[in-house]
Amino acid sequence: MDELREVADLLNRSNCAVALTGAGVSTPSGIPDFRGPQGLWRRIDPRRFEIAYFYAHPGEVWRLFVDTFLAQAEAKPNPAHLALAELEAKGKICAVITQNVDGLHQRAGSKRVIELHGSLRYAVCTSCGARFPLSEVLKGPIDDAPRCRVCGGVLKPDVVFFGEPLPYEALQDAMMLAELSDVFMAIGTSLAVAPANRLPLIAKRKGAKLVIINQDPTELDEFADIIIRGKVEEILPRIAELI
Repeated sequence: MDELREVADLLNRSNCAVALTGAGVSTPSGIPDFRGPQGLWRRIDPRRFEIAYFYAHPGEVWRLFVDTFLAQAEAKPNPAHLALAELEAKGKICAVITQNVDGLHQRAGSKRVIELHGSLRYAVCTSCGARFPLSEVLKGPIDDAPRCRVCGGVLKPDVVFFGEPLPYEALQDAMMLAELSDVFMAIGTSLAVAPANRLPLIAKRKGAKLVIINQDPTELDEFADIIIRGKVEEILPRIAELI
């Protein structure tokens, strides 16, 4: 309880607190993580989500994508998402940077969300860059890769595949927020994946307090000012109550 009060006090005194969220924030909503014991990559070869494999087999990857990820559209925000939205509404955090692609932060009410790995809500043309709501693209059966209605190019789910760079604007916004933050909270993430795991270190070098909230140890625990172990869907609402 002392650590929860300490985090609440930090947020109360903060001018710009930033939250970085990972798969552990969405698993309570029924969305599997990627690298855990029951993770997605235990069931599916991650090489099939490499960008080179997509270009070689776009129809196959689209069908796999629909079978694997479409159920996430039915997921609902959990108390962790709702607590972060509440903290933003209270003016206690200025942004959420997320490694998740499920859009649950926005559905919970968060307004400023930086999506480092793209979004399940859209498809993007690999030729002209046009974006379309995924719901429109998936109205018909996926027998082959859907095509852009602007130029006829192959559409790709607007998520970052292995071998692709992160969206430039999102990464720049995330780095700027890390530099501006005076409190940086890494929540539900193992901090094992670059370049997202560099953001806490950027914040720390600029003088921010680093708070890590996660069920298991992370790669950056040694740099943290406060570490809280436990379920994020229980911890975040308790912090919000103390604000």
